[in-house]
Amino acid sequence: MNKVVARYADGRIVKGVTADFFPGKDLFHVSVSSALGDDAPVEVHTKDLKALFFVKDYAGDSQHKELNEFDPARPPAGRKIRVTFIDGEVLVGTTTGYQKGRPGFFIVPADTGSNIERCFVVAAATREIAFL
Repeated sequence: MNKVVARYADGRIVKGVTADFFPGKDLFHVSVSSALGDDAPVEVHTKDLKALFFVKDYAGDSQHKELNEFDPARPPAGRKIRVTFIDGEVLVGTTTGYQKGRPGFFIVPADTGSNIERCFVVAAATREIAFL
């Protein structure tokens, strides 16, 4: 099970766990913890998302400011990339799977202190993708 935060292109957010997300699939499920303690699965269509964030925890650190810079003491694995989403958010990291024309790709944030372990970016929700 992976802890995820699904951020929709329209601004909605769903937090929970998933075991059936695959980059090539159009649909997956997120089990959302409810106040009753049970998990209610939510059907998520990848095409409706901005990105799917695989996170360390749901709360994150409200004091942490995402750096979008690489640590010079830690050489990154993969190609350095900057993603600008349609809503203006910018994410800098590395990728081994970006290919123009594909519906999405994974990125690992440059900021080693980030709550995001990796992120599946939905290409249709981006304004610009550039290698650094």
